[in-house]
Amino acid sequence: MRLRVKLSCKKSKPSMPAAMELCSLLLLLPFLLVGFLYLTKLRGKGGDVRRLPPGPRGFPLIGNLHQVGALPHRALRALAAAHGAPDLMQLRLGQVPGLVASSPAAAAALMREHDSAFATRPYFRTAEILTYGFQDLVFAPHGEHWRHVRRLCSVHVLSAARSHRYNGMREREVAALVQAIRDRASSSGATVDVSKALYGFANEVICGAVSGRVSLEKEVGRSELFRELIEENTALLGGFCAGDYFPSLAWVDAALPGAGARAWRNFRRWDELLEKVVREHEARRRDDGDAEQEDFVDVLLALQAENQDGYELTRDTIKSLLSDMFAAGTETSFIALEWAMSELVKNPTPMQKLQREVREAAPATGGAVAGADALGATTTPYLRAVVKETLRLHPPVPLLLPRECMRDTDVLRFHVARGTRVFVNAWALNRDPASWRAPDEFRPERFLAESEEADVDFRGAHFQFVPFGAGRRVCPGMQFGLATVELALANLVRLFDWELPDGAAAGELDMSDAPGLTTPRRVPLRLVATPVG
Repeated sequence: MRLRVKLSCKKSKPSMPAAMELCSLLLLLPFLLVGFLYLTKLRGKGGDVRRLPPGPRGFPLIGNLHQVGALPHRALRALAAAHGAPDLMQLRLGQVPGLVASSPAAAAALMREHDSAFATRPYFRTAEILTYGFQDLVFAPHGEHWRHVRRLCSVHVLSAARSHRYNGMREREVAALVQAIRDRASSSGATVDVSKALYGFANEVICGAVSGRVSLEKEVGRSELFRELIEENTALLGGFCAGDYFPSLAWVDAALPGAGARAWRNFRRWDELLEKVVREHEARRRDDGDAEQEDFVDVLLALQAENQDGYELTRDTIKSLLSDMFAAGTETSFIALEWAMSELVKNPTPMQKLQREVREAAPATGGAVAGADALGATTTPYLRAVVKETLRLHPPVPLLLPRECMRDTDVLRFHVARGTRVFVNAWALNRDPASWRAPDEFRPERFLAESEEADVDFRGAHFQFVPFGAGRRVCPGMQFGLATVELALANLVRLFDWELPDGAAAGELDMSDAPGLTTPRRVPLRLVATPVG
């Protein structure tokens, strides 16, 4: 009896591993089934499994937010290089999926081949407050409203023909800028705060174009108030709101004082000022029908009265568009001028070549400002090359305003899910070593007729050079800004010689970027100006 029991026990032992294997398979079966279904769902056309772009691993909860840094255009290019993502890089920004384009091929895919899928903007709480609930052009989501205001601004407000009509106003403001610098330079060895002077000039130009006759009256304090509000807008839009990256925590922004409360304060100040400007124009339009003196406000009020295409142009829409023009028009022109002067002072040979060109086109005798007609494209090609090279090295918005994927899309063989926040790194594209010779050097000659790179333009057709974006979201005000920058820069180098203070060498000039949505110089530009002529 004992023997039978013992034998029975010995026979049962070999079956234990098989039983354990069977149990393991049964436990793994649900996970294997889920994995199979997931792969089946991701399987694309032709039987290929869709791939996600490469990217750095993030931390729990915050994802890759800590890796973006104060200068995201530089940090993201370094991340893309370090993680084998030369074209597209995947990120996780808190709870929000992100995608960064760092090559011309990736930019072309997003802003040309699949432009319709990436034509909308992500939701930003601060932008919603400052734009009357996304009634503007820059941050408005893709849809009928955005299409209408884009067409309105492109055709009636910011067209090349209308930009040309503001040449007289530009020349007056350049003359005021030159006189202010000359007054400062009259003190022997006095240093000019070029950054401050250029910001004031850019602000006066856009005020003249937007609110015209009201601006030309130089109401005390109004220009400074515009500047203060614009700077606060830029800081707010480049700041952080919890709900923008953690939608489940959006209640925090509403419950606690912070960026939301600060944005509401600035919005109320903007609204009060813009309402006053609009009312002044409404009162003046009844008695003055001189079309030559029309400014942006006049044009928008006329379009509101016409009610074109049956679309109602509301008062809030008018004020939100004016806010866009004040902020974008001032910042982009100022930054381009500031960096152009910086690069020319740092590089004496291009400075001397530009001075010779503009002084031959319009001799500096008498110290008068040269108008736009004297500085045409045929007489001053190097001027345009300098401006283009400045925009290539220092795009005013180095990380283009983000877009959002509107539907699941395959881009360069990678899967991009709906709701992904998409960034095009214009700064990285403009310095792409595969597209440019000596990409980090200031060489305006690359854009002259005899150069292989001469045909590369920045209006949205060449994706190695996109300082103003491309596709549906291209900046409609580029022509207005370029005309302002070219006229001011030509006269600054034509009427003055420039050098660093205290005999500093050109190589000692600090060329670092300031952090933020836009990137002016981190250190204000201060120079010694010597009048000529």
